[in-house]
Amino acid sequence: MARPRGAVRLAPPGWLTASLRPRAAPIPWAAVARASVALAAPLAVGTATGRPAYGALVSMGALSGVIGDTADAYRMRVFNIAVPQLFGALGLLLGTLVFGAGWTAVATVTVVALLSGMISSIGAVASVSGLLLLLNAVVGAGLPLPSPWWLPAALLLLGGLVVLALTLLAWPLRLGVPERAVVAGTYRAVADMLEATGTPEYDGRRHELTRSLDQSYDLLLARRARRHGRSATLARLLAQLNAAIPVVEAATAAQLRPPEFGPLPADYPAAVRALADAVERGRTGPAPPLDLPVPAGPSTRALVEAIGHATTVAHEAAPDPYAADDRLGRPARLAVRARGATRALLLSGASWRYGLRLALCIGLAQVLVSVIAVPRSYWVTLTVTFVMKPDFGSVFSRAVLRALGTAAGLLIAMPVLAEVPHGWWDVPVMAVLAALIPALSAKGYAFQTAAITPVILLLSDLLNHQGFHLVLPRLYDSLIGCGIALLAGYLLWPESWHTRIGDRLADAVQDTASYVSLAFTTAPGRDEPARARYRRRLYRDLSAVRSEFQRALTEPPPVGTRAEAWWPVVIAVERIVDVTTATRVRIEHGALVPTAAEVTTVTRELTGLAEALRTGRPLPEAQPDVLSPDCALARLHHEVHAARSVAAL
Repeated sequence: MARPRGAVRLAPPGWLTASLRPRAAPIPWAAVARASVALAAPLAVGTATGRPAYGALVSMGALSGVIGDTADAYRMRVFNIAVPQLFGALGLLLGTLVFGAGWTAVATVTVVALLSGMISSIGAVASVSGLLLLLNAVVGAGLPLPSPWWLPAALLLLGGLVVLALTLLAWPLRLGVPERAVVAGTYRAVADMLEATGTPEYDGRRHELTRSLDQSYDLLLARRARRHGRSATLARLLAQLNAAIPVVEAATAAQLRPPEFGPLPADYPAAVRALADAVERGRTGPAPPLDLPVPAGPSTRALVEAIGHATTVAHEAAPDPYAADDRLGRPARLAVRARGATRALLLSGASWRYGLRLALCIGLAQVLVSVIAVPRSYWVTLTVTFVMKPDFGSVFSRAVLRALGTAAGLLIAMPVLAEVPHGWWDVPVMAVLAALIPALSAKGYAFQTAAITPVILLLSDLLNHQGFHLVLPRLYDSLIGCGIALLAGYLLWPESWHTRIGDRLADAVQDTASYVSLAFTTAPGRDEPARARYRRRLYRDLSAVRSEFQRALTEPPPVGTRAEAWWPVVIAVERIVDVTTATRVRIEHGALVPTAAEVTTVTRELTGLAEALRTGRPLPEAQPDVLSPDCALARLHHEVHAARSVAAL
């Protein structure tokens, strides 16, 4: 039946449906098996020894380890699991000491929340550490735990050790495999981008390549910063990763070559895929001869040379380790990095703002449940902690998704708490529920919440034996926590709903102007390491800007509306950077060199665009005829004018 004219179409808003849409991600079967064993085995031991509460605390520690195990390389996984576990044990210890202490407990948890929010701004491991510090302080202050005071923290650490032991079982057999796999994955991402040259899929492949490069450099440089001396294997992988950069630049130039040259031959991506296989298998020896088509212009000439260089480096047994360092810049020692992190923690305005927001929300939650009789009120504060985590994305969206995810998780938990008797039946049920956590976490925040909620409820029931009566109070507590986060953590802070994404975009445009100046004011072949470092930093920053805009698109108006209006400018700026890289590559291989006046014209227009985005003032009228259509920067000038036109709408 047709809908009557003028009828109102009821549908959820776009920002909500975008947040609820599951991300396409493969199921990490190894992590699924590890989570199932790590959380179920302690319950089995606790049941067998007549200490189910002890088993529940060990499983709680294992849950923290499962959530924190997000790295690839084994050395990094040890760090990512062990350090947050220590902070979690400290939080549980502090919470246990103030359990039942009234306003002292409120003050203690609020101070811990301030520290947690500030710590979170340092980095990924610090973020998880701050989260576990606060979460376990809340649990310790809200739940009666076994005596003596040190035992719960010790059992929690034991659970983390269980996850760590399971994680390291394959280390002797897979030593170095994750590092080789991530570099080989970058080469395959380059091949995918080459295959997409000249097609609508190119932009998506380029973004995937940027993420792959960021992941590879983060992994290898983090490992290098934690090692004393130089590892030949690590130096070789860094050299192989660096050798992929000229191929990436040449691929960018190939995307923008004239249409009369036709599609890019399949031999080029096939050669890069062969390099990926060589890197992943650790092959060494003489480089095989390349049988590539004759170059048809500067772009393909650059591509042939770049693939040839990468082939030589990929098969080289002992590349110069200092060459890799010079290309990337030397990482700071751990002591230097620690001092920098401490300085950022104490002096950063953003760090204090996040800490104060989180402390305010946690303090309000603690005061509320102290004044009003709320059964097992720790769940209110736990909800606020998850929603207000500053580096997890939009507070508003997380509050909504947390409520929906909790409701879904309660539906899963209801039959378990109502029908499953305590004892040995808890073990297989926990094995199934724990397996859902890594399987669903990659799908999105709401899905992760739905998976974690029944696990926490089952563990809580083992500690306080409330059974099915836990369900409805937990739903009410979650809604109260989400309400506190929305009011005190979102609406009271103008920076939440007066978006600052314009400033981030303006900074990216200004950095693009600097990149244009650096790219075309040095002679061909000169200062290439500096340009390479600046280009990698710029692409990384643009990737962060894109992620921030995509997160802003999930916000309700006015943030989401403004992000949607500025989204075409983000895409236009990415194209400007691509055209700059491609033009530089073409110049290196014989194309026309731009004059100083041409470079000045382009950088001046980009600087004006950045200023307009930052201040909100209208753009001055463009001058389309300043550069001739035949000049070296004609294509770049056209892209800059396109970006200015979009920004002026």
